[in-house]
Amino acid sequence: MRIPKELEKERMSDLRGSQNMLRLMFFGIFLCLDAFLYIFTLLPLRVFLAMFRFITLPCYGLRSHRGLTESDRRLLQPAQVCDILKGVILVICYFMMHYVDYSMMYHLIRGQSVIKLYIIYNMLEVADRLFSSFGQDILDALYWTATEPKERKRAHIGVIPHFFMAVLYVFLHAILIMVQATTLNVAFNSHNKSLLTIMMSNNFVEIKGSVFKKFEKNNLFQMSNSDIKERFTNYVLLLIVCLRNMEQFSWNPDHLWVLFPDVCMVVASEIAVDIVKHAFITKFNDITADVYSEYRASLAFDLVSSRQKNAYTDYSDSVSRRMGFIPLPLAVLLMRVVTSSIKVQGVLAYVCVVLFYCGLISLKVLNSIVLLGKSCQYVKEAKMEEKLFNPVPSASAGKPAGKPQSMFKSTHGFSTDENGSTSVTSQPVHQKDSLPSLLVTSSSDQFLTTPDGEEKDISQDSSELKHRSSKKDLLEIDRFTICGNRID
Repeated sequence: MRIPKELEKERMSDLRGSQNMLRLMFFGIFLCLDAFLYIFTLLPLRVFLAMFRFITLPCYGLRSHRGLTESDRRLLQPAQVCDILKGVILVICYFMMHYVDYSMMYHLIRGQSVIKLYIIYNMLEVADRLFSSFGQDILDALYWTATEPKERKRAHIGVIPHFFMAVLYVFLHAILIMVQATTLNVAFNSHNKSLLTIMMSNNFVEIKGSVFKKFEKNNLFQMSNSDIKERFTNYVLLLIVCLRNMEQFSWNPDHLWVLFPDVCMVVASEIAVDIVKHAFITKFNDITADVYSEYRASLAFDLVSSRQKNAYTDYSDSVSRRMGFIPLPLAVLLMRVVTSSIKVQGVLAYVCVVLFYCGLISLKVLNSIVLLGKSCQYVKEAKMEEKLFNPVPSASAGKPAGKPQSMFKSTHGFSTDENGSTSVTSQPVHQKDSLPSLLVTSSSDQFLTTPDGEEKDISQDSSELKHRSSKKDLLEIDRFTICGNRID
């Protein structure tokens, strides 16, 4: 029997949609990994540089301030203030986590019934989403309060309540993720694996809750980002479970092969649920398979724009807003588990720790380079280069430019995007960087300020500027900012 062409195209579209969805998931997981590795590798270095500037800069106060810019006269730049706040929150929450007994929590959860643990795990998933939703708002409020211009010194006191709120949030979120990891560990160590089976079947409940609903493209994008964040968090939880189990069995490698089938089963079930869920959503809502390529290009555009020279801070803030992924609580929990599971004794052990840290830095830099190259490729394929290099729209003939200075208006690192929402991930773009594009498009002013004999030269110069701007390539992105954005 011959299959009709329309049915064949529909089946090919479903297959291509699953492939594009998996590519989006793969790309998004590596974006989360890049933001997660930043906490362990480059953030300590940036905090050290910021503290070094904080200590040594007053020594230059005896010198004359002539020839120094306003940013050079400041004690700390806004990006350095944010780095120090992140580092202090990380250290405080790490020491606070030592007062939480993991063993007592494990035996307390293990003594509960299977149904009760199933309900608790579902409640923890909902609570994790709620914490992630307003957690980034708390951190953004702290960063904004710490870096906003203040007319009086008394206004700096307002940073203190925001700081304590941020510390409390990171600590509570880390405890929540610890309970999730403990419940998953109990499921792995149960004799009949009934709890693990129930928790895996919980993933298929997502199909029932999302397949038969009306979805637009924006809603599907939000759900895809949430799935990426959830998958990456589950992978870190599986890593924590493996570390705790290997510690209990004295790091016997044979026990790792006992855990390996269960880990593969959990990962495979999550991938299968994602494929089925997205396939039915795109089928019932008549969404084309190319929409996942658009989502991937949007994430790539965020990455490329944050790697430009005038970017304000690291990419982790953009990832947090787009996907709801906040790496600080997860990093605190992983540090707590690693330091309690692995004992470092002797000179050779410390040498291994230093080599491991250098390996993490190399992995972070390599991951950032590959992600940046792939992101440039995706932005080119989506033809979104003009949004990067030509942020100011050209004025049409016979109409004024319409207040082009509003595009450059910002306050200490907080810019306003097209939708009018503020963002702390972009530094104010200087007006001199975009003046060539304005001068090229505004040709009506040339005849008012130049004699007739120079009109030809100016037209040639403007054509050369147009030619240069049209050939502007994504390779001109500042690649030195892959290790954390540059502080000028």
